[in-house]
Amino acid sequence: MGYDSVDTLQNLLASEVFHYTNDRKKAAGRALGTFVELITYYVIKNWNLEHYTAIERSLPEFANNEITHNVEFTLHGNRLIADSNFDEKDFPISCITIIKKHFDKNTVISKSRMIIDRNKVIKNAFVLTTKENSFISVFVNSPTNSYRICELRNKPFAMFECKRVGVEEGMKKGPQTIEKAKQGSYVARAVSSLQRIRYDNGSLGGILQKNDGTFIIKDYYTLLNEIISSEDIEVLNNFILTVGIISNHGNWFTQENQNKELKVLAQSYDWLVFLTDKGIGEFITDLLIKPKKENKPVKEAFEKSYNEYKKGNIFTKVKIGYNADIALTNYFKQNKEKINSWFNIITPKDKSLKELENELVLLSRKNWYAPVTAQGI
Repeated sequence: MGYDSVDTLQNLLASEVFHYTNDRKKAAGRALGTFVELITYYVIKNWNLEHYTAIERSLPEFANNEITHNVEFTLHGNRLIADSNFDEKDFPISCITIIKKHFDKNTVISKSRMIIDRNKVIKNAFVLTTKENSFISVFVNSPTNSYRICELRNKPFAMFECKRVGVEEGMKKGPQTIEKAKQGSYVARAVSSLQRIRYDNGSLGGILQKNDGTFIIKDYYTLLNEIISSEDIEVLNNFILTVGIISNHGNWFTQENQNKELKVLAQSYDWLVFLTDKGIGEFITDLLIKPKKENKPVKEAFEKSYNEYKKGNIFTKVKIGYNADIALTNYFKQNKEKINSWFNIITPKDKSLKELENELVLLSRKNWYAPVTAQGI
């Protein structure tokens, strides 16, 4: 990638971008964390799963709604409400405009907020309104000047959580690494109806309660695959595929050389995916340091968001500049094979990123709005 490591890039960002801050390296580290989230979001988008996605929506624990957790992304069964095109001369596009066009004014409460504001900033996966068991979101497709409105079930079928810890000067690993690992591990184990049990020989089992109150107990990944293949919504209803995206920078090590923190996470998530230094380095180099002409809007959005006189951040998973979104969407679409090489799969063993994509697509295609039956698995 032209640099020794992501730590080298962090120091470069610290000196050239965040020189005005009190702790320039910490500010650069936070930006790197944002990059991990952006990469994850555009991978999801590139898998055509954007219209199933909610961002930072509270996720309750399984059978314990009193405790909720915010994770970066959740994926929900959906149904289409409307597709619509627009022209850039129509900007800004407000909630009120969309509600007037697509809904009875008495069924959706108007919000005086913008889906795309006058500065051409998009709010990704914007929640227009909430209902008892679902919510309605608007998804902007900037390359085609269009948007889609979908109703999403409250209960997700998958979650993504991103974790990154940098190395402080003079330290061998980040001091918060184990705390972040434990936090991620707890959430991954607590949100799904499919629970983990450890046998006395060290192997991993799974337990799932059936509709009649009895239990299925099998090898964890055998049971996981049966659930994903099932068409019984009652079985799928409280199941959540848990995906952790972690980045290294001296802390998590590799699949072959796992430290304690990585082992904690690997035994807790259904999928633990490792974003390599090479991956985040190429993202930064291609889009922020040496961008081609078509990718310069990404660099411009980044520079507007991270400077001494910034008025707001338009380079996050929640808010993104319109032209930057076009460039990022096209970059991920045109470089899918290269981007797949940015990731290592820690768990399950001997699996690929394509297999994770296939599982999520399969789950997204379930008939989530069908009447509940009790067929079992």
